[in-house]
Amino acid sequence: MKKFTQPYHSLILWKEVHKFILDVYLTTEQFPTHERYGIVSQLRRAAVSIELNIVEGHAKKTKADHLRFLDIANGSLRECASLIELCLDLGYLEQEKYTDLESQRRKAGFLLTRFKTGTKERTDY
Repeated sequence: MKKFTQPYHSLILWKEVHKFILDVYLTTEQFPTHERYGIVSQLRRAAVSIELNIVEGHAKKTKADHLRFLDIANGSLRECASLIELCLDLGYLEQEKYTDLESQRRKAGFLLTRFKTGTKERTDY
């Protein structure tokens, strides 16, 4: 499939979050069907929200707007942490898959924090 190049494609942060989202989608396919409109929907929406807020913030013209969207992305990232933990506790995730998702989420969180710091320090807004 051929996609058009977008400005955010060059962001390492976007690439890592995108991988996390794809893994969340694949993993939640295996969850019980009665959770389709519960945890599955909420986890997927939270994961996608991370990426969408990074992209939307990247398009903003002011530093304050950009940082606000990065804060929202961080909130969604934290929401995913809680949901992934809940999925483990409910037995929907094996320990190994939980560890894998949480590692990806933490890596994305680290990159998001660094990206936010870099955005704060920028002087070209």
